[in-house]
Parts: sequence; structure tokens; C-alpha cells
Amino acid sequence: MAEEHFQLRTYAFIDSMQPQFAAFLGSELNGDVALANMAELWMELAPGSEVYNLLDGALKSSDAKPGLQMVEREFGVLEIHSFSVDSVKDAGSAILNACGLDISERLKPSVVSSKIIDKVNPYQAQQINKTRKGNLLLPGQSLLVLEVDPAAYIVVAANEAEKSSDIQLVHFNPFGRFGRLFLAGTESEIRSALEASMAAVEAS
Repeated sequence: MAEEHFQLRTYAFIDSMQPQFAAFLGSELNGDVALANMAELWMELAPGSEVYNLLDGALKSSDAKPGLQMVEREFGVLEIHSFSVDSVKDAGSAILNACGLDISERLKPSVVSSKIIDKVNPYQAQQINKTRKGNLLLPGQSLLVLEVDPAAYIVVAANEAEKSSDIQLVHFNPFGRFGRLFLAGTESEIRSALEASMAAVEAS
């Protein structure tokens, strides 16, 4: 692997997964189940096919558990988690060392767009609910739709929003061109969640 030229697109670390966030992931990830209060790391690297070797090496050198490994386009995506923050960080360090990379070489995440819809119409709520995998969006609630780039950093935004505000996690998608997050709640809670999410993305 030393001859490969690696690119680190995403290094998204979470120190403690919140209950709704962890429950959502637990229903979506195809590997080890994620639980609330676990630490978590998402990484996205190129070339994508190396993700299999890199994850295997990280698991051999730490107690972290794998929730996901996949190749999307030319990039490899992996998720690892543990109740031990150190185990997750050790696994991430093992991968970076194997690639000859440093965290500072990741792509800097950015918020692409943010929209708040106040007092959602009942018909609009049903449209959102048809594709959501989290909580139901209720008519009259406020809805936040947030987009970030690279996509996997949406996990940081979602977890921090739940940590800071009394919101309902409707859906998020950490794959594709942009990561998208849908949150529901009162107008004031949604605005607080937006501020926390944006600050978390900018600090990542």
C-alpha cells in the first residue's frame, strides 16, 4: 500500500452517539450494531478498493467494531465504533498511518445549504414521511433540511443537533454528492439545532 497515492476525503469523529442518532444507525448499518454513547468514526478514502485492507488492519490493531465498509464511485467508505473512545481513535490512527496520511489532509467540510420550513403543511409532511427512516414529521412542526459536503460529515451535524436541542431526527443520508439531514421540532429548537450543526461541521 505504500506505493498508493491516497486521498482522505472524510474523517468524521463523534465522541458519544446520541440516542436517536444511534438508533437510526443501528437500523441502517449492515455490520456491528451501533448503540447510544458509543464513539464513532467515519472515513472516506481513495482509492476505494483499499478500504478492505485498511479496515482489516485497523480491526486487528484495536477493539473497535465495524458497522460499514463499501465502495461508492472511486471512494471507499467505512464506519467503526466502540464504547471506548481510545479504541476508535486507535483504529483511525492505524488507517491513517497505513496510508501515510494525517488528519489535516482531509477535505474541509462545508455547509452547502440550509432551509427551515415553519409550520409544515400536512401534505408536505406526508411526502417527507414516505421516504424517511427516522421519526415521523408531523403537520405544523418546523422542518430543517441541511446539506453538507463531503456527504459523510452529515453524521456530525445530526449527532450534534440532537445533543444540543430537543428535536426529532427524521432522516439523514451520509452518501452521495451531498449529505442531507432532516430534523423536526419547534421553530426555536430547530434554529438552535441548525446553529449547533453548522458549528460542528465547521469545527470538524
